[in-house]
Amino acid sequence: MGVINTTPDSFSDGGRFDTVDKAFAHARQLIGEGVDILDIGGESTRPGSLQVDVEQELARTIPLIKAIREISDIPISIDTNKPAVMQAAVSAGATMINSIWALQLDDSLQVAADLAVPVCLMHIQGTPETMQQNPSYTDVVGEVMDFLKARMDAALDAGIAQKHIIVDPGFGFGKTIEHNLLLLASLPVFRQLGVPVLVGLSRKGMIGKILDKPADQRLYGSLSAAVMSTMLGADIVRVHDVAETLDAIAMVKALGEVL
Repeated sequence: MGVINTTPDSFSDGGRFDTVDKAFAHARQLIGEGVDILDIGGESTRPGSLQVDVEQELARTIPLIKAIREISDIPISIDTNKPAVMQAAVSAGATMINSIWALQLDDSLQVAADLAVPVCLMHIQGTPETMQQNPSYTDVVGEVMDFLKARMDAALDAGIAQKHIIVDPGFGFGKTIEHNLLLLASLPVFRQLGVPVLVGLSRKGMIGKILDKPADQRLYGSLSAAVMSTMLGADIVRVHDVAETLDAIAMVKALGEVL
């Protein structure tokens, strides 16, 4: 899954793709590199970020989705928590909803069920504005697992098919470095939910703190995280550097074919 942030303030590439032309050019590049899914977001969820209104998020995402649809039938994920954006994005050609709130806000759960597209349910503690101020758990793996199971049950009750559910432990969303590492090591536990597992570690603060590097110097740490995630059972890795990650994962797959 390749990331396209159309925002001016995303933690890694804010402002690089904040016009339709720049974002569309990047989408074409990722498609050429072999990306499987494009994840388009119009609202930053970096630590300390604030929400934007519906109109601004629509303006940042819908023209891009339409432009991509004119040249490709590649799966497109809309990274949003707003029901109106979900509806407009799917109408424009998006084929998946990526919700950091696990469809808890407003009537997003029922809207997603009505749209009948795959959904990714992510765990977050706190809000993007406050989540990294003091993350605290008694048992981070157990608590995240329980949350995702509860949200899966809610999705199923709302009419979302199990085959359309993906889960994401939410690396960096209200977690310390230790929490993130414990969750990474425990990816096989999340596979017990019986649905695909998505991992988003690319360029994140955990990598920056471990390596003492800024966001634009975290490629090798991100590749290592993608390799570990894949070997531990991740079905989807959400990344900024698609070509490099595909090479790294190809090596993991080659090893798997002989084991």
